[in-house]
This record gives sequence, structure tokens and C-alpha cells, in this order.
Amino acid sequence: MTNLVTPNEKIVNAYLEKWGTLENYILQENSLSLLFNKLCPDNTNIENILLKVSALNDFYSTNIFDTFTVSKHILNCSIDQDLNNGCKSLVNKIALVTINGKTRNFYSFASKYCSHHKPEIYPIYDSYVEKMLMYYKKIDKFDSFKKEDLKKYERFLEIIHKFKQYYSLGNFSLRQIDIYLWLAGKEYFPNKY
Repeated sequence: MTNLVTPNEKIVNAYLEKWGTLENYILQENSLSLLFNKLCPDNTNIENILLKVSALNDFYSTNIFDTFTVSKHILNCSIDQDLNNGCKSLVNKIALVTINGKTRNFYSFASKYCSHHKPEIYPIYDSYVEKMLMYYKKIDKFDSFKKEDLKKYERFLEIIHKFKQYYSLGNFSLRQIDIYLWLAGKEYFPNKY
């Protein structure tokens, strides 16, 4: 693998321009935004939650094999006040779901669920973002986190903010940094099937 270029405004803007050309992703995101923010903005109705969980699961291939149980869990968590307050511990609260007596950690899905409600407060965690952050931590030592720290959402947010600060990317929103890390991670660390 070739070395990744040090993040800077020009690089991030190039990836954001690339994002704007990816019609399938743009349309999926627009559809999810319509669903999460206009059609089903609250989380007090199981039908609304089930629609959102199912759409996210389909578009993002999150491997939620029991969308009903996950939806009931979200309903039982009563998340709307925490979402509106930007509660950082909410992602980890949503992530842990008991299915058939076994607790599963749907951390990446939970970050996506919160992000689609409040993208400027909740960046998305996924394997590409993880690989990018781990790579730049190793190369530039912008922070001293461990891989498992990325699965603690409050710490993950701190790491994203340190990343932005270290590379002078303060002009970009969390959502823009999210898009950059995901697209670059997908390019430089593709999944091998």
C-alpha cells in the first residue's frame, strides 16, 4: 500500500467533490434524510423506528438480522431527549442489544442511527474510519488512543476532534470529516472478499 497523503484542506475538499459525484450514495443519503428528519423524526413509535432501522440496514449493509428486536430496543431506550441534547453516551446505549439471550454490540449501526438524526453532532464509526484513524495515529501520532478506544463513542468523538485540530481541518464539519475518512478509507483500505 502506498502512503496516504497528509490530510489537508485541499485533500478533504477533493474527496468532498468526489462525494458529490456519487449519485447512488447521494440519493441514499437524501432518502435517509427525508425519512429521519421529515417523515419519521421522533423515536416514540415502533413503526417509525422499524422503517429507519430497516432502511439503514439495507443501505449500509449493517447486518442487523433482527430489525424488530433492534427497533424495540431503541423504542425502550427513549432516545429523543438524549438525541436533541447531543448526549455522547447515546451511541453506546443504543448499540448493546440482547437478542435471544445474547448481547450484541451494533456500535457502527448505532453511530449511523444517531448520525442520521443529527449528522453535525454524531459522526459515523465504521471500519474504514477506524483504519484511517489508526493509520494516521501510527504515522503522525496525532493522539495516543488504542483501537478499542474507538468503540467508546465519547472517546471516538475526542479522537475525531483531535484529528481535525492536528491537521488544521477546523473549517470542516463533523459530517464532512466523516465523508472524507470514509471515502479515503474505502479507497486505501478496501475490504478483501
